[in-house]
Amino acid sequence: MSNGNGNGSRGNGSDLQQALSTLRRQLASLPARKRLDALIEARDARALVRSLPAEDLYFTLMEVGLADSTELVQLASPEQFRTFVDLGGWKKDQVALHEVLTWLRAARGDASEDFLRKLRMVDTEVLELLVREFTLIHDLEENPDVHVEGVTLETPEGRYLVEFKGVEGPELAAMRSILNDLIADNPFEAVRFLEATRWEVPGELEETAWRFRTARLQDLGFPALEEAARLFSRVDTGPAPAPAVVAALVASKGQPDYLEAAFRALDDVERENLEAELRYLANATLVAEVEDPGDLDAIRRVGEMVRDYLLLGLEHLTGGDPSRAAQVVRDTETRRVFQVGFSLTLTLKFRADRLMKQPLAQVEGTPLLFPEDAAAVEALRRKRPRRVLKVPGAEPVPFRSRRELAASEEVLARAEAQVALLGVLLGGTKERAREVLARFGVEPRVLGVDRFFAATVALALLEGKVDPRPVPSARRDELGAMLFEGTPEAPRLLPDVAARAVAVLEPAVPESARPELRRRVASTLARLLEELAPSFLQEGKLNPIASVLLPIEGGEP
Repeated sequence: MSNGNGNGSRGNGSDLQQALSTLRRQLASLPARKRLDALIEARDARALVRSLPAEDLYFTLMEVGLADSTELVQLASPEQFRTFVDLGGWKKDQVALHEVLTWLRAARGDASEDFLRKLRMVDTEVLELLVREFTLIHDLEENPDVHVEGVTLETPEGRYLVEFKGVEGPELAAMRSILNDLIADNPFEAVRFLEATRWEVPGELEETAWRFRTARLQDLGFPALEEAARLFSRVDTGPAPAPAVVAALVASKGQPDYLEAAFRALDDVERENLEAELRYLANATLVAEVEDPGDLDAIRRVGEMVRDYLLLGLEHLTGGDPSRAAQVVRDTETRRVFQVGFSLTLTLKFRADRLMKQPLAQVEGTPLLFPEDAAAVEALRRKRPRRVLKVPGAEPVPFRSRRELAASEEVLARAEAQVALLGVLLGGTKERAREVLARFGVEPRVLGVDRFFAATVALALLEGKVDPRPVPSARRDELGAMLFEGTPEAPRLLPDVAARAVAVLEPAVPESARPELRRRVASTLARLLEELAPSFLQEGKLNPIASVLLPIEGGEP
């Protein structure tokens, strides 16, 4: 980021630009409704509105709602209005004609000349598509006795009869007014416009309009897709933090705002430059994510994404010291800081991808991972890696700190151990794994890794060997007696049950996976205790619900 000129001297142009930047920040700090009121109630509202970037005004319009902010649209310049249509009148690469008509309705105020200038600023191709969509143009020289229904408009020289279709109420009135305005402004040009509209190919019109719009959006700071995609390139992030630093990050509860720390320490010129770079990052990310530049929800999502990656990058590059954030911003292009943050998450994705490409990482499309860790690995393998929350049904969320990255590294270490552990229990090869799983009589995705492992633990206790299969129905009550003691109100696992299961299974398991084996044996037994022990201690036999937790011969799958 440039840190401004060295001597601090400024001309009038620089002073004006700084004043506008200050005003933008002040307005941005206000709630949308108050921001709108401040603009339209200003002493010279028209001049103030027209001095601001069109995209800032557009965001205010969208936050308040177009129906409640038409006065702001009417105060805007024709060029600003064209930007409104470019942002709000398209859905990806298609013109949203009802939306364009809504913008035109909002632009019509008391000053007809001002509206006409805005109308003329809209691409001719978009206006032609609008007329084609909502009217039929009849050439009375070709067919003077044409039969029409509904509302019509005849051109002054009597050549064309325009029949309105697909619109009613306010939209119908708006279309009639638009055509009347064009005819009143220049009858000859209006007739030529109608004649061209009759014969133009809609697809070619839309393609031309899209090219014009794309070029204007690039001028506004929305780069071409190829350039925007390069924003998500992997870069060298530099040395990883020392293990002690990672441990401290995991243990810490507060998370500094490195971006805010940088802003506070920058001078006005530096802050202005950083704001410009942040706008570019947001715009480029919108393009790279193939989002509509005018979609307010997409803008918010992307804004959060940019901030998240910047916070990650700044935390990494400052070594976790917020006081160094401003210097990092001065020395490092903001785009690079973003890429460092993204690359930190990409490292986790590549590790997760490598894991799932191992020969026994999945069988018949089912990952050999316990459910919560399978979900975490799946989230890491997304195009934009994410982390799972410990909330049932919650969508994965972006990474925001090194602490969260370190937690996901721990998840990956567990997942790697699980693949090694379960692969050995299944026989070590895909062919053997299929044979073992076939004993259970259901597809792996129906069986589930947790139920497979519960059966393996149960058979290890019953038979003293590694032989995964459903628990024999005749021995399920025997299993209960080997597991539980106490009372229905205060059930307990027998003191040595976990150690006995581990003693049978551990020799078959790689040493690197043995801590995970012990953890999984303990959690499996704890779940059996919670779900099955009270009824077993009450009745002396395992409840049929046992088949939900571990496969039993003849039980439900």
